[in-house]
Amino acid sequence: MKIAIIGATGFVGSEVLKEALNRGHQVTAVARNIKKISANSALLRTSAIDVKQTEKLVEVLKGNDVVISAFNPGWNNPNIYRNYLEGAKAIQQAVKESGVKRLIVVGGAGSLYLNERTRVIDDPNFPEAIKPGAKAACEYLELLKGEDQLNWTFFSPAIEMAPGKPQERRNKYRKGFDKPVFDTEGKSDLSVQDTAVVLVDEAEKAAHINQRFTAAY
Repeated sequence: MKIAIIGATGFVGSEVLKEALNRGHQVTAVARNIKKISANSALLRTSAIDVKQTEKLVEVLKGNDVVISAFNPGWNNPNIYRNYLEGAKAIQQAVKESGVKRLIVVGGAGSLYLNERTRVIDDPNFPEAIKPGAKAACEYLELLKGEDQLNWTFFSPAIEMAPGKPQERRNKYRKGFDKPVFDTEGKSDLSVQDTAVVLVDEAEKAAHINQRFTAAY
């Protein structure tokens, strides 16, 4: 397959890049600073683009089978709410104009439902520091549901999947849809390596077209 990865130097995107290359896919890695990309492969091409440069992004995406967007303007960005929504919309438009039909978006866990009415982001214990970015991802999911030109997929990571903690690949996961996947200890966790496995599996199998899904151990 030909896979374009947007945000290929980020926490999730960098692992998706490794996973896709290891499976023999041709990868176009898009990032603001491609110097951070350490992978070296004949299957890889890189492109330094700001996602708001729509015309340039359209040209780079042309000819791919699927776009995986792991775009994130940075959790410490004071303007993350606005920047995320602007960037996500720009990517969506560029994918449409490029002629690529499949878009997989790595969103957040905040939009998952703990019960019929309460989302993860609505929980009083949800960290205030990441709430603006999580709110933007929640709103973008609702916008994406109205997309009728693309075969889109929105992936919500496990609640506890985050940088700064030990990560290991187990090569296993369980999937869900609008509710978190919990293990027998009540945890919703998945390493970033196995998150990359989930995303490349979805790129290959197209199992959740026009759906949101999640995964955890």
